[in-house]
Amino acid sequence: MGDTELLIDAMAGQLRDLLTERSIADPVLVGIHTGGVWIAERLRQRLGITAPLGQLDVSFYRDDFSRVGVNPHIRPSELPFDIEGRHLVLVDDVLNTGRTVRAALNELFDYGRPASVLLAVLVDRGGRQLPIEANVVGTRMNPPDNQNVQLNGPDPLQLTFQTSS
Repeated sequence: MGDTELLIDAMAGQLRDLLTERSIADPVLVGIHTGGVWIAERLRQRLGITAPLGQLDVSFYRDDFSRVGVNPHIRPSELPFDIEGRHLVLVDDVLNTGRTVRAALNELFDYGRPASVLLAVLVDRGGRQLPIEANVVGTRMNPPDNQNVQLNGPDPLQLTFQTSS
């Protein structure tokens, strides 16, 4: 089992404790494409959650959409359950500025009003531009601004670092 799988094990333990503490018995997991989906599926298995996995592609909800344009790898969002009044766990691979999470929340609320949303991320690298914090974190890193943290997968899942120019 690689380091990434150990981080996901730690996340599963944190999430189990948090769900118990908040008396949440039937959460649904929603992963943000692509890395968040891979992590959410592993968390779902580890926690024994039987509800299907939700998947979000936030490309059209990003605040830089008009500047950057259409992502060539857009996937449809799939929420195979009604989110109205449900407890959701939103899962992403890397939390940096908070803008992807903001976009995901905007999209989720277009589908309905959940009872609560918890945020679980594999890596929190700081650099927040919005007041968004994860409830569950696999690891915290503080790489230089010119270094990107990326999750490659799905099998095996592996964190890589790439320096941008």
